[in-house]
Amino acid sequence: MKNEVKINEVSSATLKGRREFLKISGLVVASTGLIMMGCNDDDNPAADDKFPGVRNGKFDLGGNDLGVLSYAYALEQLEADFYTKVVNASNFTTTFNASERQVLTDLYYHEVIHREFFKTALTGALPNPSVQLLPNLAFSYGSLNFNSRNEVLATAKALEDTGVAAYNGAGKLLTNPDYLLLAGKIVSVEARHASAIRSLINPNSADFAGDDVINTTSGLDVVKNPSEVLPIAGGFITTSFTAQFLP
Repeated sequence: MKNEVKINEVSSATLKGRREFLKISGLVVASTGLIMMGCNDDDNPAADDKFPGVRNGKFDLGGNDLGVLSYAYALEQLEADFYTKVVNASNFTTTFNASERQVLTDLYYHEVIHREFFKTALTGALPNPSVQLLPNLAFSYGSLNFNSRNEVLATAKALEDTGVAAYNGAGKLLTNPDYLLLAGKIVSVEARHASAIRSLINPNSADFAGDDVINTTSGLDVVKNPSEVLPIAGGFITTSFTAQFLP
């Protein structure tokens, strides 16, 4: 038998104008009725030793499809935590103008929705989520001043660009087409985030699709493997975990 976690369509009756729509649209998979399939206790998780879980005293992300989604969950935890701190900073309303606050608040809602989606979906799909679900991570931003426009936007740019490259690199690791569809839908939102942040930093320029992230020959975005992304994210994540099965 398999567990099924169905993401139900959001009724239009629950949307209250543009602000509510943007909150919900951050989880573009919400309207797809996507079903994530996982094992239950009747299956044999030992047949796949690459499930997420504790190995040698540390949580390891694993290497199967659910391991790849756990990797995405770790990145969404980071982005959600960052934007939560941004919008709750003491001088948020004076550091950013009204249009900038709207963009940053929208991004906050999107990332929180992404994080909670992965948590709920993985809880339902993992054979033993009590030990296989990535725990809530802790973060540190060092000397970052959340009341500095330049510092916040520079960090947001780094996180969003890295997030897009991470999803681009994770796609080839997925074997389940439903999971690939999920990754594709979320990375499209992350790419919009990256463009929005770049436009805030340098308005009315081509930086929203800069040559540093778009290959001028292929027209494709940057791709990074987990082994390239995790050291960058690890600059902010203080919870120790491993990813020994991910390239």
